[in-house]
Amino acid sequence: MNGSFLTYLSNAHPVTWFVLGWLSFYFILTFTIFIGRALYLSEWKKRELDSLEKMLLGSKQPKSNSILSKCLSKNFSSSFLGVCKNVAEKNVTVGLSWLSIIASTSPFIGLFGTVVSILETFGKLGQSSNASLGIIAPAISEALVATAGGIFVAIPAYTFHIILKRKGYDVIAYIQRQIDLILSESSKPNESANGN
Repeated sequence: MNGSFLTYLSNAHPVTWFVLGWLSFYFILTFTIFIGRALYLSEWKKRELDSLEKMLLGSKQPKSNSILSKCLSKNFSSSFLGVCKNVAEKNVTVGLSWLSIIASTSPFIGLFGTVVSILETFGKLGQSSNASLGIIAPAISEALVATAGGIFVAIPAYTFHIILKRKGYDVIAYIQRQIDLILSESSKPNESANGN
């Protein structure tokens, strides 16, 4: 298998080399984004969950390592907390666009490499008088390597996109629950003042 792949690469068209290089870059980028963002979001999710649990146990303020602690001041409003939540939403989605681009374009990049390889194969076969199935089949199967590579890159990119999107959703849900608790605490004095 290894020898046949090296033979394939040595006989490949320059466009195929370019396509496989591009897909290799995408593959490395996919795992780099996923590992970095997964670690970051897991830590952030833990911080926000700890802060939410603290607030559920009676604290009126989020923990100091929560993103909301940076947003709170003596005179805060629901709209200001909403802006803080929007900033958090932007931060949790960093990298998702790249994973989406990689997942959606990789199969097309691979297909482009396959089409170029097939065109080259048929061009060579048209010049040869010896065009049998034994010659055409291996050439077509070699051309399909680029499509397989595109699909191979797209699958983890799409999977990682969904995983990171879910982690981001959890972070935002914890932040929203903290905002709800903060606003409910801030409205309590107003309710008692209205009742007097």
